[in-house]
Amino acid sequence: MTAPPPDDCLARNDWICGDYLSTRRQILLDAVAQHLQLTVVSVALGLVLAVPLALLARRRRWTAGPVLGITTVLYTIPSLAMFSLLLPVYGLSATLVVVGLALYSLTLLVRNILAGLDGVPAEAREAARGMGYGPMRQLLTVELPLAVPAAMAGLRIATVSAVALTTVGAIVGYGGLGNLIYAGMNSFFKAQVLTASVLCVLIAVVLDLLLLGAERLLTPWRRASRRGRVRTRATAGGARPAAAVGRRT
Repeated sequence: MTAPPPDDCLARNDWICGDYLSTRRQILLDAVAQHLQLTVVSVALGLVLAVPLALLARRRRWTAGPVLGITTVLYTIPSLAMFSLLLPVYGLSATLVVVGLALYSLTLLVRNILAGLDGVPAEAREAARGMGYGPMRQLLTVELPLAVPAAMAGLRIATVSAVALTTVGAIVGYGGLGNLIYAGMNSFFKAQVLTASVLCVLIAVVLDLLLLGAERLLTPWRRASRRGRVRTRATAGGARPAAAVGRRT
């Protein structure tokens, strides 16, 4: 006669287990906090490096090829190889993971910032020069604001990618939720693997929505333009039936 299955979902090693959430709450919170810290700091560092690189590539066009080429090559390096190359410099530390993720984010950030700057209408630049704006004032008040949509698109992709790549930091002990995923896979702890994986997805979604909201706040003119187009369509839609009635009469 076989023994009945245990009532404890932890003992049964279920994929979905409420007891795991209640008994490991602090462990999960610490892992989420480390994951967020590694992700935000690495993307912020990547942004600090990407802006001057994009400005250099735009101002001195001969540097665009080397800058884009180098950042693309960095992106193609496997994460394990990247961490191995940085290991002699930073050792087994959180800085190793942050620098590696920042380097990965460069190709997305530099390309999108440069694309945004190149997409600024020539009329806007000419109007700024006609108003007496110097190069720096024109850059800060005209070009960079108009480049925000393209730059934010790159930032959103880089952030979501960093959330996923942070888990690889588990190989050096600084992977946030990746530490739990790695340990759970080694012990075949189903609830831990699933819970940590779902939390990674939730972090990526929340950060993406926050950046989307920030983009909307930084580009109020796009909302105004969208509302204007909606009013124009509504007015045109209301005029067409009246015209049709006039023709029928």
